[in-house]
Amino acid sequence: MVTLRPFKALRPHKKYVDRVAALPYDTMNTEEARIMAKDNPYNYLRIDRAEIDLDPQIDIHDPRVYEKAGQNLRDFIDKGIFIQEEEPGLYIYRETMDGRVQVGIVGCLAVDESLDGIIKKHEHTKPDKVEDRTRHIEACQANTGTILVTYRNDTIVDAIIADQMTQVPLYDFISEDGVGHTVWKLDVQARDGLVKAFEGLDNLYVADGHHRTAAAENYAKKMRKKNPNYTGQEEFNYYLAMIAPENNLYVMDYNRVLTDLNGHSLEEYLDLVGKIFHIEAVGQAYKPEKKYQYGMYINDQWYKLDLREEVVAEIREKSKNTAIDLLDVSLLHDLLIEPILGIDVPQKDKRIDFIGGIRGLEEIEKRVDQDMKLGFALYPTAIEELMAVADMDGVMPAKSTWFEPKVRCGLFLHMMD
Repeated sequence: MVTLRPFKALRPHKKYVDRVAALPYDTMNTEEARIMAKDNPYNYLRIDRAEIDLDPQIDIHDPRVYEKAGQNLRDFIDKGIFIQEEEPGLYIYRETMDGRVQVGIVGCLAVDESLDGIIKKHEHTKPDKVEDRTRHIEACQANTGTILVTYRNDTIVDAIIADQMTQVPLYDFISEDGVGHTVWKLDVQARDGLVKAFEGLDNLYVADGHHRTAAAENYAKKMRKKNPNYTGQEEFNYYLAMIAPENNLYVMDYNRVLTDLNGHSLEEYLDLVGKIFHIEAVGQAYKPEKKYQYGMYINDQWYKLDLREEVVAEIREKSKNTAIDLLDVSLLHDLLIEPILGIDVPQKDKRIDFIGGIRGLEEIEKRVDQDMKLGFALYPTAIEELMAVADMDGVMPAKSTWFEPKVRCGLFLHMMD
């Protein structure tokens, strides 16, 4: 049974919505956020990445950054940029990107169901990023980011959504990157019907937003310590999510760049890699075409890596958990990144960074040419692989999936009071 909770949304006034909506905070760095928000005082990044309104030299985890986030949110409310719903509601959010449509329900989910495994996860998180978003929630007294959650398709839910999408939308605009965004507020009958329909689902799956999910859990635990007589109905026991069926989601590759070869010369490194992969130098950037295939960029040269069949066969024979061990991200880590490059916990190691597939292979080249040593292009993880791992309470390597289109932040906030 899944709890879908209507909430009193804090959302943009219609005349500001296209200027408020912004990509999630973790899809860009501070300088990129400054550029995105330039000349737009309504951009939600002024709340989600409030350092852009402070001295460029300030540390992004400085207490003044979180204070500024809370101050900017209050300013948006005071100026009427955000308006508060008087009654709890649920929303349909449709995104259209390159002809693909992603549709989901926006509402609140229960922290307890996230903690006890009804809402399943599949990735480790970086402690510093979880702490950052926890402090952000505390400063804003709100869930400021919308987590993308998925479920196995349900005909009852589909029918309610289809019916409500025939109504007049609350918002309908195209963002600067060409993605269309349409929002409907459900009527009371549909709202209550969806709440009932979700009670019939066994599980949900966090697709995109593990750090924000962990931050919501952290915040709830802190508040429960401060309020030992809590009832479970307080808003801090719930967090904001867009819940979309699995057949709506599009998963892209999530690539890696690394700072060094762990003390190996290039010749030594390629020799070690060649024992596991067939290596072929190629004349242009290489995007993998199938599982067990990788692109590698180093010293202005791209290589095509094909995992040797005998290596796959041995892993399949010996593995106690092929759902995890035969993921492309697992194989790259277990066979190359950890044993050859010496990185055992990527989410804590500053020698590795991650690049979402939406940025293209040119971003790998850019990073390697500027401040890294080598990069890997991966074949995308399938949504079925994600759910299979989560169903067995398994954990994939950090940053295994990149979903597009991204759920825009600033369209909905869940206030804690």
